[in-house]
Amino acid sequence: TATPWSQTLVWEAHVRGTTLLHPNVPEQDRGRFHGLAAPTVIDYLKAHGVSAVELMPVQSVISEHHLYQRNLVNFWGYNPLGWFAFNPDFAHTDPRAEFCWMVNQFHDAGIEVILDVVYNHTCESDSLGPTLCYRGIDNTAYYRLMPDDPQHYVNDTGCGNTLNMDHPMVRRLIIDNLSWLASLGVDGFRFDLGVTLGRSNEGFSRD
Repeated sequence: TATPWSQTLVWEAHVRGTTLLHPNVPEQDRGRFHGLAAPTVIDYLKAHGVSAVELMPVQSVISEHHLYQRNLVNFWGYNPLGWFAFNPDFAHTDPRAEFCWMVNQFHDAGIEVILDVVYNHTCESDSLGPTLCYRGIDNTAYYRLMPDDPQHYVNDTGCGNTLNMDHPMVRRLIIDNLSWLASLGVDGFRFDLGVTLGRSNEGFSRD
């Protein structure tokens, strides 16, 4: 980020949770990108010396099956479906355009934007989970499988599966996604369960 660490104050926020009941945010914007960048929110952040907002996951997600069975949802968004699409629940009509508008509003106020990104697992869960994307494209490339029983997934994440960082296309997918987000104005990233990105069947590597 451009702000020196000695002057950095990060405010962690959830787009929906922060504004859903905010009385000074226009009702139609509550829970959305427009609401998070509303003047009343930005004024509050500036008054408290906040230099960067760190947003909990804003990319497309689905809830786990056991939550659907109980009529619940994964509120926090740590169950990614697609990294090149923003959560449509956070927008009126155009998630990408409205996300970019929000980033620009923060930048105009001198506030940087950091994203909490989840690259350690996907919403496809374990061997009993839904086949929605990567499993159907190339299961052995995208996921780490148990060496002695490849019908089951390595579960270092506790979420049913672990992305296979040993595969060059998986690394490329993540790097391309980070580059794309940076092109939209994102200033930095916080990697959820970041240490798992360095794990492989051979152990841990900082590379």
